[in-house]
Amino acid sequence: MGRARPPDAVVAARRERIMERVGAAGEVSIADLADELGVSLMTVHRDLDELAGRSLLRKLRGRASALHSMHAEFAIQFRRRSMVAEKEAIAAAAIELVGSGSTILLDDSTSCLPLAAKLADRAPLTVITNFLEVARVIGGAEGIEVLLLGGEYSADFDAVFGHDVHQGLRGIHADYFFCSAPAVTAGALYHPVRRSGSIKRSMLEASARHVLLADHTKFGRTAPFVVAHARDFDVLVTDENAPEEELTVWSTEGATVTIAPSADSAPV
Repeated sequence: MGRARPPDAVVAARRERIMERVGAAGEVSIADLADELGVSLMTVHRDLDELAGRSLLRKLRGRASALHSMHAEFAIQFRRRSMVAEKEAIAAAAIELVGSGSTILLDDSTSCLPLAAKLADRAPLTVITNFLEVARVIGGAEGIEVLLLGGEYSADFDAVFGHDVHQGLRGIHADYFFCSAPAVTAGALYHPVRRSGSIKRSMLEASARHVLLADHTKFGRTAPFVVAHARDFDVLVTDENAPEEELTVWSTEGATVTIAPSADSAPV
């Protein structure tokens, strides 16, 4: 009898470890991955074929490399585990901006999920999003109406994109748009995926006030596509470790900069 196939959860966890390893190092040999994971070369090849097919890394002769220094962060399963405490602190500060009765736009950023979880405290609200996880987080709350934008579904983002999303946004006017970006440098927001960046731009146009939620790891990085600039935003909410020179740019461009205190520094 052949060896039983490992459970899906084991395979998913192993592929996450591969993504983390390749994302951190930039490039790793396939042999080293097999040794570190304690699996065969054939198993690693299968994993890399799957990840490369989803455009999460590049499989080369004898090695795997990141498509971009930030590609390990594309898929929601990787992004959700990043900077959790900082995102919670940022959400606690950002919720103070939300008034009862508002219409809120949220994009597919995992930085928005802790904020979504707090929105029930501001009911009644209307929440509009292309991010299915937002609907799962807040959809059952009393007094919260959730409108999901339709479009082409991406499992890696757990969100919808494409022409239908842009069309839907043309008929919407929100009071606030909360979003994030994987890279922010010198007042410019960058994204490595064109379709996600274009949705953020349409959401900016469909809302009155704009709030960027960005932990300190987002600063000092770039990606292929420019999404927006500091001058397009009313508020930046970040954490205590954000670089001062970047915050100065945002203040100079007219944005209100809010620093979310960490749990350690918050008053007792």
